[in-house]
Amino acid sequence: MNAPALLLIDLQRAINDPRWAAEGPRNNPEAEANVARLLAAWRAAGHPVIHVRHDSVEPNSTYRPGTPGHAFKEEAIPAAGEIVVAKRTNSAFIGTGLDDLLRGRGITALVVAGVVTNNSVEATVRMAGNLGYATTVVSDATCTYAKRDGRGRVWSAEDVHALSLANMDGEYAIVATTEAVLAALLPG
Repeated sequence: MNAPALLLIDLQRAINDPRWAAEGPRNNPEAEANVARLLAAWRAAGHPVIHVRHDSVEPNSTYRPGTPGHAFKEEAIPAAGEIVVAKRTNSAFIGTGLDDLLRGRGITALVVAGVVTNNSVEATVRMAGNLGYATTVVSDATCTYAKRDGRGRVWSAEDVHALSLANMDGEYAIVATTEAVLAALLPG
């Protein structure tokens, strides 16, 4: 079995835009630092790394190409030779060729980190699970924001994050911490 690919989702400067925090602050302020630790370990081990970049077609999106938010965050800038997959929807598998790319390289397992937990991360992880990939979501290398529901209640970012992880855990993926993932990657 090949090593799992590290799939980094939408780690772009767009997520720093204050509009994302309109309902309240995000959770996991250490998420980017944990992403950097995962990325360093994957690179050191020579395992595959795939960066997913959101190329929004929405006029006011913080992820729109040509805007400052479109650039990758410092902690997740692709290195030479690392694959960048551009997407226009919430799932990294829709309209991108990601499934063919993974299968063509014999990759059957994914470790997923990035933003936003309850949007692009969850949409991608659900599809990965449905497509048969052994998927791990790194709980402390993902983050989200507070969200208002249809009844007007604002749910904290931590609650939204926890529920999204619960949605994914078991049926679509395994949920693990950065420490657990690194320990599995680099045992002993």
